[in-house]
Amino acid sequence: MNRLPHCCAPLQHHWPLPHPVPGAVLVSCAFDPANLAADDFRRAAIEPTPSLQRSVAKRQAEYLAGRVCARAALQRLDGRDYLPATGDDRAPLWPAGISGSITHGKGWAAAVVARSSDCQGLGLDQENLLETERAERLMGEILTADELQRMDRSQLSLTTTLTFSLKESLFKALYPIVHKRFYFEHAELLEWSADGHARLRLLTDLSPLWCHGREIQGQFSLQGDQLLSLVSV
Repeated sequence: MNRLPHCCAPLQHHWPLPHPVPGAVLVSCAFDPANLAADDFRRAAIEPTPSLQRSVAKRQAEYLAGRVCARAALQRLDGRDYLPATGDDRAPLWPAGISGSITHGKGWAAAVVARSSDCQGLGLDQENLLETERAERLMGEILTADELQRMDRSQLSLTTTLTFSLKESLFKALYPIVHKRFYFEHAELLEWSADGHARLRLLTDLSPLWCHGREIQGQFSLQGDQLLSLVSV
């Protein structure tokens, strides 16, 4: 029987974003690498890879938390007991007919899943708000020239972090569909609002369907200095 690792707090079955996605299930948990126990992988019935065994406690705890959430989300979705492995591209390997995404940040992890018939792609990303000085340094790498021109400098930290996170979520949602990598300069955040709504646009051709100019809706929530974003297609 699968048990919760010592490093993980009880699982939360909830929807921490403003707009529910029909058919999707999200599970999250807090985790603390300081509480990682020697038997946590065995307790959770998760087999660590050799590289994971050699990694630091933080990496082991966040991996455990993310996979525990993913397995619980799949169980809630359709009753299956399935643990996503990791592909050569380091992305989770979901069962046939399932879309999903895993994220983990500072002490928190989550997974979202849905049947592919309900949702073709899902991208979930959690970030800590960038400090203003770091946002200043990174904004030129994350934002396009047009995004920089539209930016409200009074919200520099939030805008830079949000743009980063939504583009990460967009990549996670589309990469399993198009099987083609793309980067920050290949999409732009057109607009976002305080109610958690966002709109993005592709600036490159990824496939005949996902081409330059295609617009995609996103959403986000902000709790303290923790930002969570989701792109579903």
